[in-house]
Amino acid sequence: MENLKNEKSHVLIAIFPGQGHINPSLQLSKQLIKLGVEVTLSSSLSAFNKIKKLPNIQGLRFAPFSDGYDGKFKGSFDEYHLLNSSIMSHGSEFILNLIKSNSKNGPPFSHVIYTPLMDWAGSVAKKINIPSTLFWTQPATVFDIYYYRFTDYSDYFKNCDSQDKIIELPGLPPLSPIDFPSFVFDDVECNNWAVESIKRQIEILNNEEYPSILVNTFDDLEFDALRILKNVTMVAIGPTIPSNFLDEKKNPCNNSFGADMIEISSKNYMEWLDLRPNESVIYIAFGSYTEISTQLMEEIGQGLLKCGRPFLWVIREGPNGEKPEEKLSCKDALEKKGEIVRWCSQVEVLKHPSIGCFLTHCGWNSTLESIASGVPVVACPIWNDQVCNAKLVQDVWKNGVRVNVGEGSITQRIEFERCIEIAMGGSKEGEELRKNAKKWRDLAKAAMKENDSSNVNLKAYVNEFLLGRHC
Repeated sequence: MENLKNEKSHVLIAIFPGQGHINPSLQLSKQLIKLGVEVTLSSSLSAFNKIKKLPNIQGLRFAPFSDGYDGKFKGSFDEYHLLNSSIMSHGSEFILNLIKSNSKNGPPFSHVIYTPLMDWAGSVAKKINIPSTLFWTQPATVFDIYYYRFTDYSDYFKNCDSQDKIIELPGLPPLSPIDFPSFVFDDVECNNWAVESIKRQIEILNNEEYPSILVNTFDDLEFDALRILKNVTMVAIGPTIPSNFLDEKKNPCNNSFGADMIEISSKNYMEWLDLRPNESVIYIAFGSYTEISTQLMEEIGQGLLKCGRPFLWVIREGPNGEKPEEKLSCKDALEKKGEIVRWCSQVEVLKHPSIGCFLTHCGWNSTLESIASGVPVVACPIWNDQVCNAKLVQDVWKNGVRVNVGEGSITQRIEFERCIEIAMGGSKEGEELRKNAKKWRDLAKAAMKENDSSNVNLKAYVNEFLLGRHC
């Protein structure tokens, strides 16, 4: 990619220490460096402790700070507000001092980019007159929903007790309450920290004269959602996944940050996949943080056995080294049919020709990776943006099918069997899903080409906001 010569800009990217924020921010850094921008990445040690080996790239620096816990937070999710408060208090002071130090000793920061839940980083930048930009790491559709919820359309979200109620918002598909991100209706006290952060973020944008945000999506995928808001310019620069993953001729793990995020499983799952026929394997993974109950895991396992197909299932160890599959009644039968691993390189697995479908929680990173791989999705969302992502997968992009929730808010094994069989093809509905999956794969790869939409959008953003070339 052509360098923007002789006009160096130094950008600080402040990252919330979650996998859904870390990976896309690392990829954005690589893209900015190719455009001649120097980058410093800053996050808490809770994030940096997850990285096995920091990449050595010219123009990229790292600035970790202590959040008071440094990866050793032992509280439940109900107490997560304590970690967030600690990140904010420690991080605000650190980033302020970092910016001041660099202004004296160089190279000074000309801009701050920050991910969701890091609105305080934008506020720190504003206090010392440095421009800042939000990097939204979820779909544009989800941002639109939050924007409507906390501005002019707040009344639309009242009295939504009925799951059959349909809410129509400008630029978005018809949505029912089960399609909205958790925090839209979530009044649980332990989640107030996240709700308040989103509200503050929207207030910050509404107080800017011409606010723009970067979004990890691409124009063809969310054309209307990216353009419907009149007060915010949304710049699609995704999918921010390893560039080698978008190149059919290259190994997706070469030069990829993702391969170094955690110790690799001792099982050689790639050799196992090599022995399976094309599009025959079910891949199951629920991300780096999503917790699923033993009951749900049992239903998934029984559903896999009913399908009778080979599978690769990522089941993380518990906090004290527990192996969750040991609690399953079907453990022995599962081990005869498929492979259970603690971790795998997801982009590498999804690109493997043996993968036939992806049973996923629909976190945005996983959703984009499935889109870019052309693998049909079985969507089993748990919370947050995942439920909205699953809606888009099934009803808008039509590259997957969403499992229905049964009694006790648990999806039954027969439902997993039904959805997996659809996604694996063989029926008219399944073939249509596979056709759509390949269509979106081609469009995702096109978006990241040199002169296509996402690269053009990012270059224009760099020219105007980072290098000051107003067109």
